[in-house]
Amino acid sequence: MGSDTTLERPRPWIALTTFLIIQAVLGCWWAAFYPGLFSRDSVLYLSHTLAGPWVSDHSVAYDALMWLSYTKTGDLGAVSFAQTTAMAGALTFLAQSLKSAGAPRKLTTAVVVLMPLAPPVGAFSVTLWKDVPFTICAVAIAGVCARMAARRTVTGPALAGLALLVVALGLFRANGFLVVGVAVVALLLIVKTRRAWLLLIGTPAAALPLMLTNMVFPTFGIVPPAKTYVYHTAFADIAVAFKDRPERFSEQDKALMASVAPLERWWWGGVCYTVNPLIWREDFNWQQADAHATELLDLWRRLLVSEPRLIIETRLCRGAIAWRPTQDPLDVGGMTYRFSRRPNADTYVGPGKVPDFPGRWVFSLRPLSWELNRVADPWLTSALAPEYDWVLWRGAVWSYVCYLAAALAAWALRNRYVLAVVAVVAGQQLTVLANISAQDFRYMATPIFVGVLLVPLLLGSGWRLLRAAAVRLVRRTPRKSPESREPGPGREA
Repeated sequence: MGSDTTLERPRPWIALTTFLIIQAVLGCWWAAFYPGLFSRDSVLYLSHTLAGPWVSDHSVAYDALMWLSYTKTGDLGAVSFAQTTAMAGALTFLAQSLKSAGAPRKLTTAVVVLMPLAPPVGAFSVTLWKDVPFTICAVAIAGVCARMAARRTVTGPALAGLALLVVALGLFRANGFLVVGVAVVALLLIVKTRRAWLLLIGTPAAALPLMLTNMVFPTFGIVPPAKTYVYHTAFADIAVAFKDRPERFSEQDKALMASVAPLERWWWGGVCYTVNPLIWREDFNWQQADAHATELLDLWRRLLVSEPRLIIETRLCRGAIAWRPTQDPLDVGGMTYRFSRRPNADTYVGPGKVPDFPGRWVFSLRPLSWELNRVADPWLTSALAPEYDWVLWRGAVWSYVCYLAAALAAWALRNRYVLAVVAVVAGQQLTVLANISAQDFRYMATPIFVGVLLVPLLLGSGWRLLRAAAVRLVRRTPRKSPESREPGPGREA
């Protein structure tokens, strides 16, 4: 392992070969699950763009990609295939960058070419979720930071790459600006040069999604997200408080809540792990919730003041996917959500549940190769077994691996810039911990991908430190003097 950790200029043919291998494996996943795995959210991404009006609830950028693929090709396979190519590029870039920063070359290459075989990488890459391009951008950001670590400085190309990637990050998820904000703050604490430039890049990138949603998109007829969609986690906090502290609610508070949903719904929706039993039920009236959003937020603020511990514990519970290594199968919503495996759109949302649109059939499983499907489907199903959940699907475990690997490498290589690689991981973990709706693996996919690729760096850094410690121990061991080796009285000469 010692010779593998020497710093040298990456060889392009290795990067190209690595990319092609990853692309080939991901292409097999694409053919096996064409046009891609999907969920209820996936259907909603496209339905509003065709039935109208456009809304910015999810990601206008990803909705536009779905719309473009459907209107130009009549299908959605172009989006999922583009995701496989972008993912192959991002993983290759991160691997090559880590090798430049000091990770063992052969081991890092072996890990990255094996990664797409794993369902969390392969199946995820061909799923029609906005979280896929979001994760690709985050992995690429980690790669840019690894390049900075290799050069021990912040270069112009690195700043340009970060600028493009953090903007894209914010465009693919509504909370992307929070991830950008935390990551930029972490970078400012780590790097020593061009901090003003980092701040100049981070601030507009964090503000851009908010500006687009509230100022730019409406001018093109794109409706802002519903207030309930924006504040649904606060409404879920109210439900938990109502179930656990009913004495805190006045008759006026109850009347307000009853105008939105029956009090029984608020009670049954008082589950800390997920918002789903509250807002995604037929007796929860979104129109009324939007109309009374200001009053509900006032109620939430009063609860935050009177019961801060309860609200914080609720957020920690709902954000368990970000910090807790294991799921909780005994409580409602406590299990990790990985993928929905239904054959068509109507089995997710039901006929008439969303505005209908021509060509809804595109949301149906139509493998390009049934032979590949017969291999990939059982492989994916076996990976969903509960005993593998903590290592395959829980980003919390890999977040801690990321921090350990970065800290150990910074120590072993005497290079504080290595810590920058995990800035985006910290941004995602803290954002999910503070404000998320359910225990979905996709929200923490970035730490899994980055963490797995940091394992070779972790092992290489551990080996460096052990070897250095052994050398110091040998040097400190006192040697016998020549006199002590001379034969004494009664000894043979």
